[in-house]
Parts: sequence; structure tokens; C-alpha cells
Amino acid sequence: MAHTETMLESKEIFSGRVIRVTVDKVQLEDGTTSTREIVHHHGGACILPVDSDGNVTMVRQFRYAFGEEIWELPAGKLEAGEDPFEAAKRELSEECGLTADNFIDLGVVYATVGYDSEKIYLWAATGLHEVKQHLDAGEFLDVVKMPFDKALGLVMDGTIKDSKTQVALLKYAQLRDKA
Repeated sequence: MAHTETMLESKEIFSGRVIRVTVDKVQLEDGTTSTREIVHHHGGACILPVDSDGNVTMVRQFRYAFGEEIWELPAGKLEAGEDPFEAAKRELSEECGLTADNFIDLGVVYATVGYDSEKIYLWAATGLHEVKQHLDAGEFLDVVKMPFDKALGLVMDGTIKDSKTQVALLKYAQLRDKA
């Protein structure tokens, strides 16, 4: 049996630069009603750069919501209607100063399924070329190149906590091992 909920009414309680929040009244499949608080987000794009020597380029930046520096792959939010693939290529250039010849689609991650509509689109990039890095205003990060297997180890030992980075590294590892 397919499970579903039907929105009966929606009230916007916040609209900002990055997110919009609604409180929705929904009808459940048994006919009762409930309330859902939803964070609406345009989504994001993430890219895993792998060079010809098998090194991964990652970024380390402070994330205010967690109060700590986080290891991540280059990524960024989508503007309304923006093509995720173009956004991923943009972030590779902006954050890491790289372009690529080849791209592998690694799928989509639903960041937080309980209350957030954000979808993060993932790619791997090979055939890398250096270009000038051009960070956004107010963006501060370190670009770090490391062996792919070291990055996987950082996932497995809990150092890399970011879900999009974990998923992209683990999916690419599976593809790499099957090649």
C-alpha cells in the first residue's frame, strides 16, 4: 500500500534568503489530521573532485550552526530554478579553483527527510584543471588535497560528519572498486 498525506492548509511563518518555513495542516491516510513544520529549500549541488593521482580536493570551513569547522566537498545552494549540474561546476571553480573534463552523476541526497525539502545533487569530477579560485564575499575556507583512501578513512572514523560528503565519497568508492 502506498502511504500519503494530503495538505489541507499551509501558513508561511518565515521567509528568508535561504529558506522558507511553513506550518501545514495535513490529512493522514486514516482520515485524522496532523501538523507538519516544513523548511523549504531550493536545494544544493556538491562535487567530488578526483585528480589523476587519486587525490580528492576537499574544503574545511567553519559552520555556524554546528559551531565547528567541517570537512566537506565543494558545494553550494541552488538559486530558484538553477540547474544543479551548472551549480556544481560553479562551486568547483569558485571554492577550489578547478574545472573538469569529465563528470559522473552520483545521484541525489535528501538531506533531512523529516521536515526539510532540501535535495542535494551529487557529481564526481575527473580530468581536473586549475583556474583562479573566486570565493563569495564572506566565504572563508581551506582547500585541502588528500589521497582518496584517507578521505574514506575520515568518513569511517567520524571526522567527516557532513552527509553529502559521506555519501559522495562512499558512492564513488563503490564505482571505483567496480571499475
